[in-house]
Amino acid sequence: MNDELWSQHHFRGHEIKISGFETEINDIKEIMGFIKDLTDKNDCTVQLMRARGIAGEKHALQATAQAIKAFERNENTAKDLGLEICLRASAQRQISKALKILGINKGKNDLCVVAVDGGKSVQKKLENVLGPKQKVLKPDIEVLQELYQISPLEIESAGDMERVMVERSAILNLEL
Repeated sequence: MNDELWSQHHFRGHEIKISGFETEINDIKEIMGFIKDLTDKNDCTVQLMRARGIAGEKHALQATAQAIKAFERNENTAKDLGLEICLRASAQRQISKALKILGINKGKNDLCVVAVDGGKSVQKKLENVLGPKQKVLKPDIEVLQELYQISPLEIESAGDMERVMVERSAILNLEL
């Protein structure tokens, strides 16, 4: 288990862990079944998202914090905290659009993994299944610009891509 590659945060009584993985997914149903069993047995939330649509750790953390607040206020769109995280990270109002942007695919995947209230045993099980190749979440500006139709001017005025995505998810929060 490599604690260094998992960022850890606390928000409103929840422990949030975020990491990046480079992994091969051969069977999506199998991996989703594993995640469901893991979360059911450990009373936690785990969300796997394609890292190409995440502008960095702050972006994933902001989306997670907004999702937690949405559930506390009964203002959530999704019935599941993990899906709400995905929705807010993608700055979309519709789950289908969020999954199109951040949903995992069969084959090679660079993943952003968010675990809420999972603890070390969940972290270890995720590492065992997703593999040892963890990587830092670094935004690919061109991919993010294309995915979210972000202009160079918007990046310049916000300061950087991560701030653009944090701002967009905050704006979505106001709209929902």
